Amino acid sequence: MAASELYTKRARVWIPDAEEVWKSAELNKDYKNGDASLQLMLEDGTNIEHKLDPKTKNLPYLRNPDILVGENDLTALSYLHEPAVLHNLKVRFMDSKLIYTYCGIVLVAINPYETLGIYGSDIINAYSGQNMGDMDPHIFAVAEEAYKQMARDERNQSIIVSGESGAGKTVSAKYAMRYFATVSGSTSEANVEQKVLASNPIMEAIGNAKTTRNDNSSRFGKYIEIGFDTRYRIIGANMRTYLLEKSRVVFQADEERNYHIFYQLCASSHLPEFKMLKLSSANDFLYTRQGRSPVIDGVDDTKELSSTRKAFTLLGINESNQMGLFQVLAAILHLGNVEIKDRDSDSSVIPPNNGHLTAFCDLVGVTYQDMSQWLCHRKLKTATETYIKTLPRLQATNARDALSKHIYAKLFNWIVEHVNKALITNFKQHSFIGVLDIYGFETFEINSFEQFCINYANEKLQQQFNMHVFKLEQEEYMKEQIPWTLIDFYDNQPCINLIEAKMGILDLLDEECKMPKGSDDSWAQKLYNTHLKTCSLFEKPRMSNRAFIIQHFADKVEYQCDGFLEKNKDTVNEEQINVLKASKEFPLLVELFHDGEKAISPTGQVPGTGGRTRLSIKPEKGREKSSKEHKKTVGCQFRNSLQMLMETLNATTPHYVRCIKPNDFKLAFSFDPKRAVQQLRACGVLETIRISAAGFPSRWTYQEFFSRYRVLMKQKDVLPDKRLTCRNVLEHLVQDQDKYQFGKTKIFFRAGQVAYLEKLRAEKLRAACIRIQKTIRCWLARKKYLRKRSAAVTIQRFTRGYQARCLAKFMRRTQAATTIQKYQRMCVEKKRYRQKQAAALVMQTILRAYMARQKYRALLRESKVVIIQKRVRGWLARCWYKRCLVSLVYLQCCFRRMKARRELKKLKIEARSVEHFKKLNKGMENKIMQLQRKLDEQNKENRLVNERLVGLENTYTTESERMRGELSRLRGAEEDAKNKGHQVTSLLEELEKLRKELSSTQKEKKTIEDWAQTYRSEMEKMVSELKDQNGSLKKEKDDLNRLIQEQSQQMTEKMARAILEETQQLKTDLNEERSRYQNLLTEHLRLEEKYDDLKEEMVSSNVSKPGHRRTDSTHSSNGSEYTYNSECTELEDGSRATEDVTRGIDTSLTLKLQKRLTELEQEKQSLRNELENKEDQFQRARARDDVEFKKARGAELEYESLKRQELESENKKLRHDLKEIRQSLVGNAATGAGAPGSPAYKVVLEQLNASCEELEVRKEEVLILRSQLVSQKEAMHHKETMTEPSVYVEDVSKLKDAGELKQAYVGLKDTNRLLEHQLQTQRRGYDSEVESLRGELQNVKEENNRQQQLLAQNLQLPPEARIEASLQHEITRLTNENLDLMEQLEKQDRTIRKLKKQLKVYSKRIGEMGAGQTEGQTSPGQMVDEPIHPVNIPRREKDFQGMLEYNKEDELKLVKNLILELKPRGVAVNLIPGLPAYILFMCLRHADYVNDDQKVRTLLTSTINSIKKILKKRGDDFETVSFWLSNTCRFLHCLKQYSGDEAFMKHNSQRQNEHCLSNFDLAEYRQVISDLAIQIYQQLIKCMENILQPMIVSGMLEHETIQGVSGVKPTGLRKRTSSIADEGTYTLDSILRQLSAFHSTMCQHGTDPELIKQVVKQQFYIIGAVTLNNLLLRKDMCSWSKGMQIRYNVSQLEEWLRDKGLMTFGAKETLEPLIQAAQLLQVKKKTDEDADAICSMCLGLTTAQIVKVLNLYTPVNEFEERVSVSFIRTIQTRLRDRCESPQLLMDTKMIYPVTFPFSPSSLALETIQIPSSLNLGFLTRV
Repeated sequence: MAASELYTKRARVWIPDAEEVWKSAELNKDYKNGDASLQLMLEDGTNIEHKLDPKTKNLPYLRNPDILVGENDLTALSYLHEPAVLHNLKVRFMDSKLIYTYCGIVLVAINPYETLGIYGSDIINAYSGQNMGDMDPHIFAVAEEAYKQMARDERNQSIIVSGESGAGKTVSAKYAMRYFATVSGSTSEANVEQKVLASNPIMEAIGNAKTTRNDNSSRFGKYIEIGFDTRYRIIGANMRTYLLEKSRVVFQADEERNYHIFYQLCASSHLPEFKMLKLSSANDFLYTRQGRSPVIDGVDDTKELSSTRKAFTLLGINESNQMGLFQVLAAILHLGNVEIKDRDSDSSVIPPNNGHLTAFCDLVGVTYQDMSQWLCHRKLKTATETYIKTLPRLQATNARDALSKHIYAKLFNWIVEHVNKALITNFKQHSFIGVLDIYGFETFEINSFEQFCINYANEKLQQQFNMHVFKLEQEEYMKEQIPWTLIDFYDNQPCINLIEAKMGILDLLDEECKMPKGSDDSWAQKLYNTHLKTCSLFEKPRMSNRAFIIQHFADKVEYQCDGFLEKNKDTVNEEQINVLKASKEFPLLVELFHDGEKAISPTGQVPGTGGRTRLSIKPEKGREKSSKEHKKTVGCQFRNSLQMLMETLNATTPHYVRCIKPNDFKLAFSFDPKRAVQQLRACGVLETIRISAAGFPSRWTYQEFFSRYRVLMKQKDVLPDKRLTCRNVLEHLVQDQDKYQFGKTKIFFRAGQVAYLEKLRAEKLRAACIRIQKTIRCWLARKKYLRKRSAAVTIQRFTRGYQARCLAKFMRRTQAATTIQKYQRMCVEKKRYRQKQAAALVMQTILRAYMARQKYRALLRESKVVIIQKRVRGWLARCWYKRCLVSLVYLQCCFRRMKARRELKKLKIEARSVEHFKKLNKGMENKIMQLQRKLDEQNKENRLVNERLVGLENTYTTESERMRGELSRLRGAEEDAKNKGHQVTSLLEELEKLRKELSSTQKEKKTIEDWAQTYRSEMEKMVSELKDQNGSLKKEKDDLNRLIQEQSQQMTEKMARAILEETQQLKTDLNEERSRYQNLLTEHLRLEEKYDDLKEEMVSSNVSKPGHRRTDSTHSSNGSEYTYNSECTELEDGSRATEDVTRGIDTSLTLKLQKRLTELEQEKQSLRNELENKEDQFQRARARDDVEFKKARGAELEYESLKRQELESENKKLRHDLKEIRQSLVGNAATGAGAPGSPAYKVVLEQLNASCEELEVRKEEVLILRSQLVSQKEAMHHKETMTEPSVYVEDVSKLKDAGELKQAYVGLKDTNRLLEHQLQTQRRGYDSEVESLRGELQNVKEENNRQQQLLAQNLQLPPEARIEASLQHEITRLTNENLDLMEQLEKQDRTIRKLKKQLKVYSKRIGEMGAGQTEGQTSPGQMVDEPIHPVNIPRREKDFQGMLEYNKEDELKLVKNLILELKPRGVAVNLIPGLPAYILFMCLRHADYVNDDQKVRTLLTSTINSIKKILKKRGDDFETVSFWLSNTCRFLHCLKQYSGDEAFMKHNSQRQNEHCLSNFDLAEYRQVISDLAIQIYQQLIKCMENILQPMIVSGMLEHETIQGVSGVKPTGLRKRTSSIADEGTYTLDSILRQLSAFHSTMCQHGTDPELIKQVVKQQFYIIGAVTLNNLLLRKDMCSWSKGMQIRYNVSQLEEWLRDKGLMTFGAKETLEPLIQAAQLLQVKKKTDEDADAICSMCLGLTTAQIVKVLNLYTPVNEFEERVSVSFIRTIQTRLRDRCESPQLLMDTKMIYPVTFPFSPSSLALETIQIPSSLNLGFLTRV
């Protein structure tokens, strides 16, 4: 294909860029051959000219079509090159948040630096069992592929995880191991995966450190082999380590740290147990402060040490060894602080009493003198002599650091060895999967020996990788039988030879290390001389003579020679090692150096596995030889261990995981193209792409090619043979036949051909779209024109009609107006005349009235004037008269005063004269005498007065006091009066003011009245306005009332909704409780099954042992029979087998059991103490109850006497009736009426028979009563049993009657005695039962507490250990329960034997009483013919229909024929539904009728266990499970229907109510059978799920129900399941047929309709959940066309529900999440309105699911558009407030809680016939 065909206008290409590595551009014009440049336009709109290389003329890389961008597999890209790979990874990582991508056989994993929820158990279950290409790329898919190939091919597997520091290698390896442990399970008592994970804190503490690139960088490589048994379950693990970076112990670069363990110890130095280590801050030690970064943000070293110690304990390293390890680590820190000083130029010395050296010696148990000497000296041996040479300070310091590194390496190996011991088990390993977590290619500014070894290992791994990829390509071509040529790929064998071949770099390095005066410079010169001219991969830097450059597969790396020899030698002063070995006080240190020399690899293959961590000293044999003869260099060790690793990998099937670090700043979802492309080149991904691109990278099946490119074919090209059709089309479309090859099942394309075909397809579709658009637009335009023309004609028609109507209307209006004008003018004139006439009359009236009023007013005025004059003149006359009268009176007064004055003057002169006195004294003497008498009288009065005065004085004093008080009060009142006077004056003044104000007010009044008038008018106006406002307010009030009503209605609705929501919540809680209970039942069933399996295994293991083999007589070959004896035997054998197994339990389990035994003993002691306390309490309560019982005894005796009298009166009545019968018979004897056959004889005979029946009934009642009382009778005291009969004999002797009366009376007395004894024993039994119930309650509480403790302990254990512990506990509990039941069974047997004996005695006595009663009766022949008087004798009707009787020995046969060997198909088709349930219940009714408790229990227990057995045997058969679910439910409903409870009896007929159980309450068994029904239901769901599971994904997602809608995209190397229906694939019709089969089977079995609805709901939930989960994990399924397919499939399922009448019970709602996901694929996803619509539509999906679907949305055609990142962020923002689970996938294992609504049967039991085909002839209908 010519370049001009591809490099056309608008073609997109990639051009190099300094910042982004590659930048996208678009051609502005076509490229023509010979052009020196390309005219390009960048994505930002910038136009540039890209010049081509004049030598190569290489055109820039073409960009893939948009529909291929974001593919799961990079090999699916049409153009395979570096920019395409980089862009695809970036789009998936940044836009879709997908961190995994396939690149052929490689899984590329990009570290997101964020916790993602894609590693849960639901994701593991989703990937389990799936093909690798069917699901989105994931580490779980690689692990599943490895696990599947191991099981399928019987070949060991390896997962090689590589990448640079911080890329996520360790995490990927951990998730792979977690997957293996989850899908395979563990057979050991401790979970291996948990142990491996527990080793992570240890290995991270001692092998990880902070670097500039990673805070937790692994500084060693490791290879973990996970072992599996023959059933492919994990049994153990092994770990190998490589190339520990020992130099980090003594040196760290800036911003780096030493190994974590040192900082953890320093941070925990304050703990009491670490005081002896003499540690302090990390900044105080040389080995921990060089990097100047002792703290990692967000990491607590103290807590990390606690985790490390817990991990040590879990892996079996005890506290003493842990403290020993910490001592060694602390000693290393102290050794680093030992200061060595110069003594002279050739020697050094350690100052005496060095504190750190003293601490070192104390910690390791060596002497100070020996260690200080050999730190500064070394021993030299020659052939004849031994010299001790001093060391200069620099060499002594290097020797000290070498010793520190050596000790740490020994410690590291010791820990790895003990970790492996904890991971290895005793089970035989069948196969293994290895997980290699190793460093990737490294290049730094300064590269040394460590980087050289790392890159050497990566060269070997890359070679193995290239060979494996080439091998897979070759196998694919040969499988498809296409011609192939040798693919030219980069072979790095020359580079490997340069390193490891003879005279290679490592060989020369070892040789230089053996030279006495070897140095790094001399070694560099040897390298230059040997390889510089002979090897093109070796170069010498221009500016250095102490470095060299190697061209690796990834890049050129320059290595600095400094330190190579020293690191390769890894020499340690042998005398220093001997000093440490001589430690007497520290055995762990001696063990480190003693075991190290003979240590083998963890796999037991060859020594030296640890790379650089292996020792260079062999003390056992090396003392006699020189160190040069036996010491291996680090390079040699690493080469050997690497060779062993390569042999292991070559012997396995490898799987590759390449981890990529997206940026150096640890930013979440941030992609640095430079760093990414550097790692892609280094990890071999691009080499894989190059190898794939060199051949035929694009591969299509013929069906997929035909489906995709059918649009390029003409109708005549389509042939019945798809292969021939594809061949013809390809030959026509692609002329160069080298661009493709036809295989057996696939078509292989060269790189770029798919893009060319996609281009042709897009052009064809574009042309078709243009033609369709042209046609549609023409049709739309013509339709629009015709619509406009029709509209115009219609408008014209209506317009003209309107105009005509308007004209006619105008004419009619004109004529009407003329008529109207005539009559209107007449009316106007008439009206005007009448108005004038009326106005004249009014004017005359007004004028005349005015004149009359004027005249009247003049007359009235004159009259009023006369009156006023009269009044005024009278008033003036009166005023003149009054003035005259006042003047006269005044004159009289003046005159009289003058005369009086004159008279007074005369009297004054006369009084002064003598004559006057004489006249006055005349009669004075008489007066004196009178006065004398008066004086005497006065004296008497004075005495009386004095007496009174004394009394008055007394009263006066009191009165004076009172008066004084009154005076003070009056004075106060006077003051108040004065004040009041002042106030009066002020009030008078105020009054004056008020008068003035009154006058002014009166003036204002007038103004106010004027204002009031105006105000009144204004107020009237305002009132009118207010009325208007009032009207408006009334309207507002009405509106408010209406609003209030609406709000109240809304509140009511809201409350109703709240109540409904609360009801729904309560229902949800109830369903959760049901689900929790049913899950517990499931777990219990699983444990029972596991217990049975273990029991069978133990029994089978015992069979092979002598003395434990079953004989044929004890073990039936027919496994369907069931007996209790066999159960007990199995339990005993199981217990013995358990004891045999427990002997093989390892030490860790023994320690756990011993600890548990100690706890149980303590708990036993506490329970014993509590039991003693309870016994004391019981004794006290017993004594108190005895006192109360004695008080109640008298009342009970009175009650018994009354009852006895009542029985005696009834007995007398019976005697009287009997006597009448006798008399009647005697009287009629002569007439012969009583002869046999006569009416009287028949009547009497019938009455006698009725009496006999009544007697039999009474006997049965007495037998039942006595059988219930016998067990209680034994508890009575002998004294009571001996004395009371004498009393009854005395009572009998008092009776004068004889014969049967006496015997009857004795029987009644016996009955009374029994009743009395019963009352007493019932009281005592009640008390004992209460105490026993209290004890049982306490035991239950204790058991509950113990169970909770066990549960808490189990939750702390790993999952596998938790299962084992719960299994052991369950075995113990079941064994104890079995022993208790056996004891109870024996006790019941003894009781039954006693009751039988007593029953015989009482039956004999009753028989004697019956015989005595019949002795005195007259024979029927003696009766005479007299009127017959029938006697009414009470009788009880009995009905025994609807029962089946069987013998106890036939119970096993009943269970065998009816349950174990019954074929459900025959019963379901030929017989009535639920027949076995009816038969079992009828047998149960008979056992209840005969009151056989043991028979009832054994029948129910046998039934339950047999159903469980048949379900265990045929639990995967849906028909069997459905059949027994239906019968179990029917049996449960029968137990309810005939239980006698009123709640159930109301549904029965009268006949059915007569068949109710009468003796036993089987409520407890109903619960057990209900639990059994739940278990069967869950088994049914699992069975259906197993059948439906393979169909769902294929039928709902992959199959194209609507053909031609979905387009098939190109696939990569990973095979993807085709969406084209082939033979054997499932379709939607397969699912519908299976659902119909399920439904019809359940209907045939008579399953309750409500139960069928619940089953169908569960089926639809499984379909929806599995489909949605696969949709969320498959990017290729998230497209618009697939959404349409899903919605169509869902509509078909809904149609099936309608046909079955199952639409209204919730099955459709379970598909709602799937429906919303399909709608989400089809709606617009661009604007904010679209986001709102999605948020309101997808209520059934979680935020994580919505975002996942949007991220996975992939256009199938280029006309579709991807979802933008901004739109997804908008969705996330709007859904941020949702409260929901973050879980991505739906729980496919979730089972809705099942309920069994009561469904009574209308079938009468007595009508049921037992068919002979059931072989139940031993059953007898009663």
